[in-house]
Parts: sequence; structure tokens; C-alpha cells
Amino acid sequence: MTISDSGLVVGLDFGTTNSVVALAAPGEAPRLLSFAGPLASEEVFRSALCFWHDDDVKGGLAVEAGPWAIAEYLEYPQDSRFLQSFKSVAASASFETASVFDKRYRFEELGRRFLAGLASHAGGALATRPRRLVVGRPVEYAGSRPDEALARQRYDAMFSGFADEVHYVYEPLGAAYGYAAQLDRAATLLVADFGGGTSDFSVVRVAEPGAGRRCVPLGHAGIGIAGDRFDYRIVDQLVLPMLGKGGLYRSMDKELEIPRSYFADFADWSRLALMRNRRTMDELRRLQRNALDPAAIGRMIAVIEHELGYPLYDAVGRLKRALSADETAHFHFAGAGLEIEADVTRADFEGWIADDVARIEATVDRALAAAATSEAEIDRVFLTGGTSLTPAVRRIFTRRFGEAAIMSGGELTSIAHGLGLIAQEDDLAPWTA
Repeated sequence: MTISDSGLVVGLDFGTTNSVVALAAPGEAPRLLSFAGPLASEEVFRSALCFWHDDDVKGGLAVEAGPWAIAEYLEYPQDSRFLQSFKSVAASASFETASVFDKRYRFEELGRRFLAGLASHAGGALATRPRRLVVGRPVEYAGSRPDEALARQRYDAMFSGFADEVHYVYEPLGAAYGYAAQLDRAATLLVADFGGGTSDFSVVRVAEPGAGRRCVPLGHAGIGIAGDRFDYRIVDQLVLPMLGKGGLYRSMDKELEIPRSYFADFADWSRLALMRNRRTMDELRRLQRNALDPAAIGRMIAVIEHELGYPLYDAVGRLKRALSADETAHFHFAGAGLEIEADVTRADFEGWIADDVARIEATVDRALAAAATSEAEIDRVFLTGGTSLTPAVRRIFTRRFGEAAIMSGGELTSIAHGLGLIAQEDDLAPWTA
């Protein structure tokens, strides 16, 4: 990028599953950046990377991002490395580098390659360096022990040089700011943002139209449970039993349970592709030789070796979306000698995620407490993010606030639009986190 006096400002919803960009030139309303190409979905850019060997590229390793990463993977799955949901490890101290073929990449290096790929497919819209970039961030990062300071350090390194100024705003605040522009009266608003890695909540007081300061944030809360965790539950129930979970292996004169860490990594989209490294594969082959059911471990090895993470993700996503609309749906996955067919009811799925939904609801309580606001004081609830379409999640809000209070729309784009509006403000201090 080259420095320009265009005054361009950018709002970026860098999501676990999808990313969306809003651009605004001086005096213009923000517009969502559209992408066109194989598997592209207009304004939505998949948060994914694909690496493959190419002798004509410096370093011998080529990389693509977003829908183009998916296209490259689908054409040559076994000769590529497909990474998705890598945002989930931003706050993880245990994550140091991702092993991709014979190279190792830090989080910020993956992030910079992702941004470069996104910019290259922006039709020249990001050819000049923006004056200001406002990036959405979770209220609480994903992971069992998220390190917020580490995540901020990695984000700073990832976005360094992308714009003259870089600011961070809680993702639900972006959605709140955008939704507030639609309100024609004062209101107290609860925004619930359900992404791939986190569920985040903000309570905002919206003033009458024309007020000097339209929105005032009151309180926030978040939790590292969202769409990817629901995917994990599906994989745990339908797939992992076929791969040896709960099985035993022989060690000396004892029979021990196969370490659960392998299955935890397999069911985590941010870690599944990274299992295809020499050390892990050697460990799995040794485990296979000593397992009471070696064929099951063999199936796990085959799925990893054949880079079937994306087809598995796609099958799980289709099931989850179908169960948002229907009471029963069919799960199908086949590849590398593994074939799974199962009819799943919505009641089954809701039983698998019940504990997760309960923890999400408890986080809503924490957001209200942080805002010193009661349920009765909430006038509107704005739901955004793909997981907000899950019936069990939506019922949290209809039960507590009433169907009439629930608003939604732009589930994948509302945050970026609001971040673009915030980026145009003279004073960002009330919004930055």
C-alpha cells in the first residue's frame, strides 16, 4: 500500500469464520466492500488461508486467502495446507507457531498474509493506505485461559502498517452503533453478537436523533463459546467415536484410555490442520500399533493426511444450518475410508449444546450487571452473527425480553458497517477498547 491523502477510513470485522470490510471516503456513508470470484460471497470474505508449494514464488510457498483459499484447497487438497478459524488462537499463550510444510508461522504472520490476500481481491479499493482502521475485537477472546495482553500484542503486529491509525472496538459496539442509526427514538439497547469463536454482549443507551452523542456504552461481557463450540459438539457426538475416542491402547502390561488431547485438537477447526506435522503423525502411528481398535486410529490418520478438515467442517455446518430450520436433519460425511450417516433431531443437538447455551445466558446476566441495567430497562435486543439463528440461542432472548423486542438483520455484515461509522467519528475514545 502507498500513503495517500484520500482520507479513507476502514471498519474491519475480522471474524473467526468470516471477515467483512466497510470503507468510507470523506463525506460519504460507509459502503461494504464486495468481492467477486470463485466461491466468493459478495461482502463476506472467509477467514481462511491455503498454502501450497510453488517454485516460482519467493520462498517456494504460495498462499491464498478467503474464498480463493477454498478454491485452491478444493483443487489440490492433499498438496495444500488449509487453515481456518486461526483467530481463535490470538489469545492463546500455548500457541507459538503454526507448522505449514517445513515453515513455521506466528499468529501475526498468518494475519498479515490474510490481510494481504484480502487487499489483493478488493478490486483496488485498498490500494492506498487508509487514514484510519477500526478493527472489531471480542469482549473476551476464545480459549480456556485467554491472555488479552498477548492478543493485543499480536493484533498490533498483524495490523501494523495497514493504516496510519489503528483502533480497536468491541464487536457488539460496532453492531450497536450501526443499529442505532435506524432508531427514531431513545432506547436502551442490548446487542448480542454470536461469532465463530466468541459470544459478546454490550448494553448501550441510545439518545434521541440529533443528540450530540447518540450512543453511550454502559457495560459489556463475553465468553469464548459460539459457533465453533457447537461444531465441536457435533463432531464429538457423530465423528470422534468412529476415530477411537473412548478407546484403549496397550502400554506395558496396562490398558489405558487413548489421550483425549488428540480428539480435542481434531474437533477444533483452528488446530485440526496443524495436526498434519511429522511429530503428531508419528505419535498417532505408534498409538495405532498399540490400540485395541487400530482401524479407528487409522481413520483419524487418513482424515488428517488427506486434508479433509474443510469437507468435515462443511458437513457439520450444513447439519447445523438445517437444524435451525427443521426439526430433523441428515448428517453425511465421507472420505478416506470413513463414511458417517446419521439422522439428528433438533432436540438431540440442543441436548449436546445445553451446557454451552447455559453459559452464554449467564454471560448475558454479567453484561446486564456490568451495565447496572435490569431486564425491564432493555427496550430492544439486536441479535447478530450466524449463531444468532440457532433456535436454542434465540430462545434465551425471546423468553427474557419478549419476541417484540428482538431485532435482527445483516447477521454477517452489521458489525463492519457500524465499525465504518465509528471510524468517521472525530473522537474515538468513547468506543475504543
